[in-house]
Amino acid sequence: MTLIFAHRGSAGTHPENTMSAFKEAARVGADGIETDVQLSKDGEVVIIHDEKLDRTTNASGYVKDRTLTELKTLNASPNFKGKLGKENIPTLEELFIWLNDNQLYCNIELKNTLFLYPGLEEKVIQLIRAYEMDERIILSSFNHYSLVKCHQLAPELETAPLYRDGLYMPWIYAKAIGGSAIHPNIRAAPDFVIQASLSMGVPVRPYTINGEAEMKRLFKLGCSAIITDFPETAVRVREGLESCTRKKMP
Repeated sequence: MTLIFAHRGSAGTHPENTMSAFKEAARVGADGIETDVQLSKDGEVVIIHDEKLDRTTNASGYVKDRTLTELKTLNASPNFKGKLGKENIPTLEELFIWLNDNQLYCNIELKNTLFLYPGLEEKVIQLIRAYEMDERIILSSFNHYSLVKCHQLAPELETAPLYRDGLYMPWIYAKAIGGSAIHPNIRAAPDFVIQASLSMGVPVRPYTINGEAEMKRLFKLGCSAIITDFPETAVRVREGLESCTRKKMP
């Protein structure tokens, strides 16, 4: 079965990378969530996508220039005024505490391409081990040097390179850097790449799959997982296909 990962939580319907978005993903039946981590000025692992605060909060400037206490005063849902109330920027530890109460998988993207955030890998791995999340976590990043470091520090964890452009035989490349899956932009993942990767035992989880027609195509192709802003839609589409399959069975 193709798994459904909620991109930054249910980012199409709730403030991205907030606890309300993650809880919505669980409510609608997603199999996992995808989220992003950076370091605050005082070295805390916080959940936010952009290096700048401007788009997703009521503040400006860089995440790295604010302490956790300062970040916690911000509103992480300025685009959902009056709908869900004020949302805080979560820490990775807060997310793990919540994950203890469910069985969701969690894809953590290390946002360390613009800023390297020395120590980010060690801190994330320390939290994964402290909360015994190793079997439910996938580490991904556009910084493939960072993924190699993660594999060296914690070879038991699954790592998956993110990439936007065409990559020749990405299933071989992933294994070469210690990865066990690939997370391509859907435009860089034509059917033959997905099928070849799967045949070599390398899971494929493309992003960001929001159209129903594309969801159906990937479900029928047997893709390992999709990463989507609309997990409720994806669950409905998958259930519809499964229902049709059951009806066709003798």
